[in-house]
Amino acid sequence: MNYREIELKAKETIGPHCKVCPECNGIACKGKIPGPGGKGTGIGFIRNYADLKKIMLKMDTIHGELETDTSRELFGMTFDLPVFAGPVGAVQLHYSSLYDDTTYSEVVLKGCKAAGSIAFTGDGVKDEVFIGTMDATMKLEGHGIPTIKPWSKDEVIAKVRMAEKAMAVAVAMDIDAAGLSILAAQGKPVSPMTVETLKEIIGSTRLPFILKGIMTAEGARKAADAGAYAIIVSNHGGRVLDETPSSISVLKDIVEAVKGQVKIFIDGGFRSGLDVFKAMALGADAVIIARPYVTAAYGGGEEGVAAYTDKIREELANAMLMTGCKTLKDITNDKIQCCL
Repeated sequence: MNYREIELKAKETIGPHCKVCPECNGIACKGKIPGPGGKGTGIGFIRNYADLKKIMLKMDTIHGELETDTSRELFGMTFDLPVFAGPVGAVQLHYSSLYDDTTYSEVVLKGCKAAGSIAFTGDGVKDEVFIGTMDATMKLEGHGIPTIKPWSKDEVIAKVRMAEKAMAVAVAMDIDAAGLSILAAQGKPVSPMTVETLKEIIGSTRLPFILKGIMTAEGARKAADAGAYAIIVSNHGGRVLDETPSSISVLKDIVEAVKGQVKIFIDGGFRSGLDVFKAMALGADAVIIARPYVTAAYGGGEEGVAAYTDKIREELANAMLMTGCKTLKDITNDKIQCCL
């Protein structure tokens, strides 16, 4: 199964909102929520994709023969590539009824594990959403990273306990979901959190804790002060605040602020192994990809998820070969030309 076959099948199953565009760039779906689009004008999503295209790779093939190594160690584990599936929730609302949140998570968790990666799973208004993803994670001996919405402190800690019971590799909070008005409309409001509250939550567990939704150097420093293991530079795919900068455009400042203090992940508009290379060159430790994994799941199930992951790894390995990088550590800023 190749990715083109996956896309064609997904067009039949993914539902009325997503059109599985040839370029998943946020233009055709701008403002479509429910659906995969960016909020309002959709410019946050559109910028994520467009700004990655402003970064070019410097080709250099005058070097000795090398066997590229795309592996990365995180959470005390070694993954075949520094790319993970992002959390996606309410799939029946935004896509179609082919999956519910639990069955979608099962497919992505299994497909990513088979391909040497790992998946973040989502959270929802109904308790059974998180319970279902924890059951799926436990069946894979903890090979998953549950993502909790910024609910009340007590509810977040209760869900952290569930993640511990499921033997999860780590636990995350998409604190940028504080802007998801669709949750409040369903009777389950979310809100921002102080550094002090985050310290209590993070201090309540031995699991590596990841904060998703960091878009400024100051925000990154606050996450580090709170004790986060990692941050995810993210504008939530442009879905929570209109007219934000792209995540890739703020990465350099964040790397300069907290590199070495926390692991730095990034999402937003990443579609290929070449895009992953660009993030590595700017100092990221890993890349999170969400929307294309939805397409992969709807178009090919577990096999589609694994095939898409393999595609990304092969593209990254080829980019490394063509720029003279044997390992991820060799992907440095001088390997790219940036026009941001």
